[in-house]
Amino acid sequence: MRETRISLAHGNGGRFMRELIEDLFARHLHNPGLDIQADAVRLDLPPGDVMFTTDGFTVQPLEFPGGNIGSLAVHGTVNDLSVAGADPLYLSLNVFIEEGLEVALLERVIRAAAEAAADAGVRIVAGDTKVVRRGEAAGLYLATTGVGVRPAGLVLGLGAIEAGDRVLVSGPVGDHGTAVMLAREEFGMRGDLRSDAASVHPLTSALRDLPGLRFMRDPTRGGLATVAHEICRARNLGLRLDETAIPINDPVRSVCEILGYDPLYLACEGRVVAVLAPADAEVALQRWRALPSGAGARLIGEVHAGPARVVLHTELGGQRILEELEDDPLPRIC
Repeated sequence: MRETRISLAHGNGGRFMRELIEDLFARHLHNPGLDIQADAVRLDLPPGDVMFTTDGFTVQPLEFPGGNIGSLAVHGTVNDLSVAGADPLYLSLNVFIEEGLEVALLERVIRAAAEAAADAGVRIVAGDTKVVRRGEAAGLYLATTGVGVRPAGLVLGLGAIEAGDRVLVSGPVGDHGTAVMLAREEFGMRGDLRSDAASVHPLTSALRDLPGLRFMRDPTRGGLATVAHEICRARNLGLRLDETAIPINDPVRSVCEILGYDPLYLACEGRVVAVLAPADAEVALQRWRALPSGAGARLIGEVHAGPARVVLHTELGGQRILEELEDDPLPRIC
């Protein structure tokens, strides 16, 4: 492409659009399953339960320490399949570009998406491109779909959770939300904190054979506290969390103390919350800690019969009820 910025002509179906697809998208996303001349593709799926997910991404800024909207879109979709117990296999990528976006920025985003897909072992096999007028989008929006296969007979869900089950988290919480906030420089603060955005498939696949595995979720918007409330609401059970056990990186803790945020409500993009029967909780913890992405895993709480609320046992020996999130704790970060 000779142009340095996207124009409306890049979405009109003519030469400019063809060059955009061929010279940028196809060049980075090239794989045996991608046919830019076809309206649909055939998917080869192994035996098992076919799992399907869809998502949209509107993060600002488009690039942040640890990734950009392209890698985030791939990781987010892969992770939704992974916590459902599936092996992610195929993705589609729909791109909504605002007129005037720098081509170099768009190329970095698509290159990051391609690299994230390759690292996660999935193939981007379909997509679509739209260009909207200047002022009608925040530079770039992405929408994805994902297809994976879950082993037959594996049943996970909120409905399987029982009183006495243990709650684990695979690593420190709040890194992504804090990193994106610092990248905006809206508060006059800077730091070297990086987003935790990554595929969680190694973490989820490590637990799938445990008979006591009940439920897994990636704590994105609303963070750990929101997942905890989903558990309580779905099963009408209580949940106790141990504040001293919840891993939080020092930069996240410092930023939250200064600005008045609670890291338990901030988004993660590379962590897993898992609920397991007591007999398997310690095994799960050791398996996670044996993985590079799970070295910071901790057992953080317990489900119990009682009022359906989330209670945080504080490091000072008191208790604090974690209310359900109502307002955005930060501007949109995913």
